[in-house]
Amino acid sequence: MRRLPVYLLLDTSGSMMGEPIEAVKNGVQVMLSTLKSNPQALETACLSVITFDSSARQIIPLTDLGSFQMKDIQATGTTSLGDALKVLANSIDNEVTKTSAETKGDWKPLVFIMTDGMPTDDWKSGLNELQKRKTGVIVGCGAGNNADTTVLKKITENVVSIEIDDISKFFQWVTASIGVSSTKVEDANKEVTGLNELPPPPSELNIVV
Repeated sequence: MRRLPVYLLLDTSGSMMGEPIEAVKNGVQVMLSTLKSNPQALETACLSVITFDSSARQIIPLTDLGSFQMKDIQATGTTSLGDALKVLANSIDNEVTKTSAETKGDWKPLVFIMTDGMPTDDWKSGLNELQKRKTGVIVGCGAGNNADTTVLKKITENVVSIEIDDISKFFQWVTASIGVSSTKVEDANKEVTGLNELPPPPSELNIVV
């Protein structure tokens, strides 16, 4: 079975404390319950969560939706986005099955990055590591007025911005995007290659050009 790996990179720095981090937790739970009722997503999608604050860690390795259990996350520290990109690169190396002469590997990973600030570490070296790996669509989301979307635009051309109060809307859109991507690989045997192939974002999400 060719899996559709999905990586969520979530900012858990101190500025996310309070309502923002609670909105992220709720958003992930709603996303999980919605995807678990989608037969194609359940069949194909696997999910991993990487959090980043003063350092980055993969808190949940790539797991099929049926077995996925979210862990509690807390907001603290700075914004090590570069470190998160390195963790992502290593996770892809270790978890995503590559296509070989004998077997078709997993689909290219979908990556969703959400941050409310600007990186406090060397994000360019993290990006350099990530660019050596094959990924599918990467979406960056800047939440709130202090999010640095210019850095996100250097990581990926697919960047959206939202108000901090609308974090739940971002997760609704991620849920729909995973659903559409699962259907596409299952039914058409094709990968999603750009933002234009994902569901239209809700009005609260602004596409950064």
